[in-house]
Amino acid sequence: MPETLPDYDAVAAQIAALALSVDPAELHGSLCALRCGGAGPANWLAEAMGDEGVPPPPPASALARLEAVTVAQLAGTDFGLQLLLPDGERPVSERGEALVAWCRGFLGGVGLAGLEPLLGEEAREALGDVAKIAESQVSYEDPESDEEALVEIEEFVRVAALLIHGDCLAARQRQRLH
Repeated sequence: MPETLPDYDAVAAQIAALALSVDPAELHGSLCALRCGGAGPANWLAEAMGDEGVPPPPPASALARLEAVTVAQLAGTDFGLQLLLPDGERPVSERGEALVAWCRGFLGGVGLAGLEPLLGEEAREALGDVAKIAESQVSYEDPESDEEALVEIEEFVRVAALLIHGDCLAARQRQRLH
């Protein structure tokens, strides 16, 4: 199983080839939420896009790898979830906007998957914070401090997604026991 996400630009190219109207980061955020509770829809791409006519990603494609790696990372015990964002060589403004888009996608996926009722108080609070980030209008005035802030916010979002994933799994296990 591949351990790292496919390249952001490869995912963007496949999205463009399929004529989908979504940003790679936003799509990954949605995928993460759709998979937070475990197995999700067979055609996650159609679910994420809200369009049953969207075909599933071709095997061995960047989108298929995106799903496989994301599922493996969520299932892992090392808390190794990666967010699909542009690489560190890109301007902080581009990476910041992608993080905001990832949060928007995650929130949409939480809604599509109906995860909110499964969340405990701490996870609901984290989801609220992710929502605030998703609504942000970010300005970039000091590249050095902006870079530091972006790293901290990205780590917060990553941990929030893992917390929400853990709550969803625990809730689904409780449901199976009853």
